[in-house]
Amino acid sequence: MRTVNIHEAKTQLSKLVEQAAQGESFIIAKAGKPMVKVVPLEPAEAGTACRLGFMAGEFSVPDDFDQMGGSDIESLFAGRKA
Repeated sequence: MRTVNIHEAKTQLSKLVEQAAQGESFIIAKAGKPMVKVVPLEPAEAGTACRLGFMAGEFSVPDDFDQMGGSDIESLFAGRKA
């Protein structure tokens, strides 16, 4: 595995990242001491993304949903107990 010093990594970052993405991992060293290892990310597994509508048909929303508790909320805003 290739080891590059931190100065080289800063000046050649784009090239090094592209190589790592192609599978060529490398180590960044500071004063000859290995500090970090750069490796490519694993591709995301199929089916791990959030699916819209996955609960369709599992429950229903009442027609008056936007008005539920309206009188209680109005009383609270007016300073009265609900």
